[in-house]
Amino acid sequence: MTSSSQPPHIVTSHREIAASAERIFELIADPAQQPRWDGNDNLAEAAEGQRVRAVGEVFTVTLTVGSVRENRVVEFEEGRRIAWLPSEPGAQPPGHLWRWELEPAGAGRTKVTHTYDWSRLTDENRLPRARATTADRLRASLDRLAELAES
Repeated sequence: MTSSSQPPHIVTSHREIAASAERIFELIADPAQQPRWDGNDNLAEAAEGQRVRAVGEVFTVTLTVGSVRENRVVEFEEGRRIAWLPSEPGAQPPGHLWRWELEPAGAGRTKVTHTYDWSRLTDENRLPRARATTADRLRASLDRLAELAES
């Protein structure tokens, strides 16, 4: 049983963005674009040419601290949904998941839902960082994404 003082293990934030789902999805599904909108200021760079197109693909990013993460795509529907499990290169994912869901919300508008799910996180060293990933942090990514997509 979890006490109410503990943060939830699944954190979600959403907002409407004045851009098409296709435009927004391109910014999410292309890892080279992700550092531009990362509200956690965790991503330094990702190589060009890794645009995700299917479940099972793996893309790599370099974090601001210099380490590399492999991201295994576990959910994918073009223009609608993408989710991945990050891990250290060659290692099994420790169980935290990043998910993006896009839903048309009228002419030229899209409701975007960003979720961080650490309910299956097994690496105790990652728990403090997971607990610190709040809806406000997710919202920062959504706001930066909106700024890029709407410009």
